[in-house]
Amino acid sequence: MRNHADTYETTLLDFRDHLKLERSMSPNTIAAYTSDIRKFFAQLRSDGIAPADAATDDIARFLETQVAAGVTKRSQSRIISSVKALYRFLDAEGLLAENPCDKLSTPRINPYLPTVLSVEEVLRILDSVDLSLPEGHRNRAMLEVLYSCGLRVSELVNLKISDLFLDEQFIRVFGKGSKQRLVPIGEPAVRAVRLYLETRRQTAVQKAAEDILFLNRRGGRLTREMVFHIVKEQAAAAGISKNVSPHTFRHSFATHLVENGADLRVVQQMLGHESILTTEIYTHIDTRKWQETILKYHPSRT
Repeated sequence: MRNHADTYETTLLDFRDHLKLERSMSPNTIAAYTSDIRKFFAQLRSDGIAPADAATDDIARFLETQVAAGVTKRSQSRIISSVKALYRFLDAEGLLAENPCDKLSTPRINPYLPTVLSVEEVLRILDSVDLSLPEGHRNRAMLEVLYSCGLRVSELVNLKISDLFLDEQFIRVFGKGSKQRLVPIGEPAVRAVRLYLETRRQTAVQKAAEDILFLNRRGGRLTREMVFHIVKEQAAAAGISKNVSPHTFRHSFATHLVENGADLRVVQQMLGHESILTTEIYTHIDTRKWQETILKYHPSRT
C-alpha cells in the first residue's frame, strides 16, 4: 500500500474488493464490515498510523471505544470479525511482518479456511478451456501459471515477458512492495505459455503493454476484475460448484505442496509471505482433510 493520504481509502477499497470477489460475502455483510473498518481507520488516521503498521494495542483500544459507546455484544462480535478479516487480508497480501490480531485477547473465532480445489478439479478446469477460441490459449496459460506458480492475481496481471525464463523453468515475480522472488514453473505451464506467446504475436499490442505477458483483446493489460471473471466462467464451464477465484488456485497450489510433503519454509518463499504464520494456514487445511478422513473411516464411528 502507499504511504500517502489515500492509504486508508485505498486499503479499504482493496479490502472491499476482497470481500466481494474472493469471500463472496453478501452486500449487507460487506457494507457492515466496511463501516466497521472505516471507523477503525478514523482512529488510526487521527493517530497517524498506517493500517499495516497498527499494533495489537491500537486494535484493542479501538474495540474498547466501541464497547464504551454502547454497541451490542452482537455488534462487538462482528467488529472483531471485521478487523480480523482485514488483517488476514493484509497478511495474505504480504503487507505485515506479523498479524497484530494474533495477540489480541478476544473470544476465539473459528479461523477462515480458504476454498481449495482437488487436483482432479484443477485438471477439469484446465481441460475445459476451449483452445479454438481467440482467447483460449491465453486463458489456459493464465490458469496454468496461477496453479503452477501460486501467484496473486496482481502478480499475474503484472507478469512481464522479460520475467520469463522458460528454458530454465522459473519466473521472476514482483510481489507487494516490489519485493522480488524467483518461482519455479512446471512443464505444463511452460508449454501453455509458449503456445500463448505464438498467438500473442498476432495481437496489436498497446505501447504501454509491450512487455506485459497477458493481454486483453485490445492489446492492453488485463485488469484484476477481468481475471476474476475469466476464472469464475471457466470453473462454471468445468461444472465446479465451489466458489472459485484466482486466489483459489494459489490456495490449491500451496495446499497440494504441503499435502505432498513440501517444507513449509519453501512454500512460504514461493508464495512471498512475510510471515511463516500466514503460510501455516495450509497445515490447518491439510489437518482438516485427514481429520475428515479419519472420522469417516475410523471403525468406531457411528
